[in-house]
Amino acid sequence: MRTTGAVLLALLAIGGCAKDETVAAYGGADKVWRVVEIDGVPFGENATLTFPASGQIAGDGPCNGYSAEMTAPYPWFDAGPILATKKLCPDAASETLYFEALENVSLSEVLRDTMILSTPEGRSIIFKAGG
Repeated sequence: MRTTGAVLLALLAIGGCAKDETVAAYGGADKVWRVVEIDGVPFGENATLTFPASGQIAGDGPCNGYSAEMTAPYPWFDAGPILATKKLCPDAASETLYFEALENVSLSEVLRDTMILSTPEGRSIIFKAGG
């Protein structure tokens, strides 16, 4: 009986030590990422991305705040579905472009203050940290 209890305790301890393997753990965390380009076109609106907790993303689109789950291990990226507030604003088309791109990217790369989210087909979102 003691052996079974010890084994169960050890398994619980291992499960509780799960390490974040997402892009957040590979340079994405503790920064506010600002969108500068989508699909090779400069993005003139304000949109951000953060990693507030393991397995989560959040930020602001040009109109609304948003959040989503993101648990794919680095270098993969898989966010969605995106949950956003529903305020109307003149930048709705830009926000739709950003949210659709964010839901479709599947790869991530972080190099210092630049993060690139992309697809094998060539779509991309380029972010800069801060500012």
